[in-house]
Amino acid sequence: MSWLQITLVSAPQDVSRVSRVLSKNGALAVTLRDGAPKPRLEPLPDINSLWRQTEVTGMFVGDADEGTLMARLRAAMAPDPLPPSRVEYVENRNWEREWMSRFAPMRFGERLWICPSWSPVLAAGAVCVLLDPGLAFGTGSHPSTGLCLEYLEAAKLEGKKILDYGCGSGILAIAGLKLGAASAWGVDTDAQALVTSRENAEKNEVADIFTALAPEELPTVQADILVANILANPLVELSPHLATLVRPEGELVLAGVLSSQTDMVSEAYGEWFEMDPPFNRGEWARLTGRRK
Repeated sequence: MSWLQITLVSAPQDVSRVSRVLSKNGALAVTLRDGAPKPRLEPLPDINSLWRQTEVTGMFVGDADEGTLMARLRAAMAPDPLPPSRVEYVENRNWEREWMSRFAPMRFGERLWICPSWSPVLAAGAVCVLLDPGLAFGTGSHPSTGLCLEYLEAAKLEGKKILDYGCGSGILAIAGLKLGAASAWGVDTDAQALVTSRENAEKNEVADIFTALAPEELPTVQADILVANILANPLVELSPHLATLVRPEGELVLAGVLSSQTDMVSEAYGEWFEMDPPFNRGEWARLTGRRK
């Protein structure tokens, strides 16, 4: 049996609408993929982390009439034009198994694992964070996320309060909680990221000690460890504010910073923190410091 596959290349703000149009017109499944020439499974770290273009693909039965279906999609998108489209016929395959095979557990440090829900690590001593790939930034595959996870895995977190600023999927806050932290806040400007991070906290059974909220909703807190995995320019702009959220002698962890940008970011935080030399991995770096 073959399938009719229609792919529409959508702008970020139209992804939900395009997905609904495909579903309401008979798509048996709708999937999202980075539409850039070199797709990324995980977007670059940013406060606004959706892909610049998203390929929204609907899978239809192979004997669907292509002309009629395309006409219905155009009518459903009116008065806006139908996004750029691609139509293909594909042979029957086990799509779910193929997709799942692309994601395997990833290890950070000695005991921390980020695992898709269908492939947990059950080894003795393993700390496993269940996290399925999705739109919100933070699956562990990007080097900057990995640098933060390695720091948390090696830190003494028992009883600590963590603030994850720009939390995306909630991966860093949830990892910290599963490694022994007492509580965590996750902050993000993206409403979908907050929904996703709460769902991930539920999945990992730490929802009772995790709070996800927008920046303007964050109360006055004094975190023991603040982690911010965003980009260099936002980190510089946010430095006075983030400094107020860390208790004296509390720890600061910054990532999403290119190795060439470390001096700029370190200087921005030097007024409030004793900054350590950067830890570089390829083109990416992690910056750490202790509140004065």
